[in-house]
Amino acid sequence: MIIALSIRSFLLIERLDIEAASGFTALTGETGAGKSIILDALGLVLGAPANRKFVRKGADQASVLAELSLPPDHEAWALLDERGIEASPFETLTLKRVIPANGPARAFVNDQPVNAGLLDSLGEMIVEIHGQHSASGLMKVSRHRDLLDTYAGNEALQQACRESWKTYQAARSAREQIETDLKEAEARHAWLVETKEALVALDPQPGEVEALVSERSILMQSEKIAAAAGEAAEAFDDGGIESGLARASRASERILTVDGVAESDGALAKAARSAAEALERALIEAGEARAALDALSAEAEHDPDRLEKADQRLHALKSAARKYDVEPDGLPTLLEETAEKLALSEAPQGAIDKARSEEKAAAARWRTEADRLTEARQTAAKRLESAIEEELKPLKLERTRVQVRFDPVAEEASGANGHEKVEFEVETNPGAGFGPLRQIASGGELARFSLALQCALAETTNVPVMVFDEADQGVGGAVAAAIGERLSRLAGSRQVFAITHSPQVAAAASDQWLVSKSGAASNGLGETLLKGLDQRERHEEIARMLSGATVTEEARAAATRLLEDV
Repeated sequence: MIIALSIRSFLLIERLDIEAASGFTALTGETGAGKSIILDALGLVLGAPANRKFVRKGADQASVLAELSLPPDHEAWALLDERGIEASPFETLTLKRVIPANGPARAFVNDQPVNAGLLDSLGEMIVEIHGQHSASGLMKVSRHRDLLDTYAGNEALQQACRESWKTYQAARSAREQIETDLKEAEARHAWLVETKEALVALDPQPGEVEALVSERSILMQSEKIAAAAGEAAEAFDDGGIESGLARASRASERILTVDGVAESDGALAKAARSAAEALERALIEAGEARAALDALSAEAEHDPDRLEKADQRLHALKSAARKYDVEPDGLPTLLEETAEKLALSEAPQGAIDKARSEEKAAAARWRTEADRLTEARQTAAKRLESAIEEELKPLKLERTRVQVRFDPVAEEASGANGHEKVEFEVETNPGAGFGPLRQIASGGELARFSLALQCALAETTNVPVMVFDEADQGVGGAVAAAIGERLSRLAGSRQVFAITHSPQVAAAASDQWLVSKSGAASNGLGETLLKGLDQRERHEEIARMLSGATVTEEARAAATRLLEDV
């Protein structure tokens, strides 16, 4: 719902802050007071085209900000997440539009700059404005099928149709790919045979090229490595390291054989034992070092034959890669793909038959699901036509007939959504023939038709805010009362605003705002004002609506009866 609306320097509005309540709110006031300006401001913040003419004379810019509260599962949150806009389903949402007197208009969601298209998309999800040839989504034929499906409760059937269509398309793509591969394989059979034989003989292995490059690099340096290893072994031997350590170890052992030293806990005995142990460890490490040097020398021995084999293998792999226009590391994959295509070309019928069978079965499943969806739509369409016509009778549109038209569409155009497109049509006079909704010429009639449709769809639509602009245009008495009753009924499940000149409609509201216009200010402009009315003020305003400029006691009495009847 709309929590608040703040309007600044917009046409006749200099500054207006509106706090809205849930339920049904009526906007009343004299003609020309500026009620439609408030609608224009609301439309602007919901993505309607911006125009510098909206900027109040003498102001630098016009701005409109709407604060909204939406259920956590409302589709608007998913759209914002998809667009990368920071917003929490557990907090309010703010939409803002700014029109400078000079410069481009700007749009914001939660103070984050966005394009007007996003506001328009959000607006369609949140608010529907009906009346004066602006029946919002109702006038968009592209939405009629969704409205019918929502009314019918076809969500599960829609999902099944979409999923079966997706499976059907995947099966068709697989079949087309196999046919393409087969044609290619048949045309290149000899090449495939030759390529497979050559690659099998070559036997390329994953990661082999990298390993060979590393091995070759080492082998090319093997002479230097062998020389360094030999120098290390020679230095070790020339230094007499092992023999020196052996003599030192024996000498330290003799110290421990001197009488009394081994049994003593004195400093000399401790030092002797420590020296003997250290020398023993050093002698062991020296032996291991010598063995490691011997192993290094053996490994580092220059092997020209091994280097030549690595060079030849690398050359063979790179030559094959150039020949088949792939990277050397891609040769194993090429061998696998070539073998698969060759197998297909040599035994094609089984693969083709299987693919065609799977496609045929998937197509049959999709057509079954689409047929079920069509049947559900046609059944629901009859109920919806009757429900709308029942709602139209008390609204002075009893001669209007409604039909839900189904037109077949090509599979490719709308396969995921079933066999048909849907359009609501009307016949405004018996025998005139059915036509599109836009043939309803009167803005008031269009608003009443929208009201009837919304009442029929009341339990299934998820737009949380509805605005009706003079749905009572050209009617009064019982018809106006019926309009008020329906608006009040709609407000049981959403927030409803109605601009009205009808006291019956205003009396049906749970809240009432009075829109008025002040005298000219210093800049020569009047100003649109808005005031929420308390119960006494509502009574007086409804009495004024009943009697005109001079409020009579009879009008006050009639206003009392209207308010008591609600």
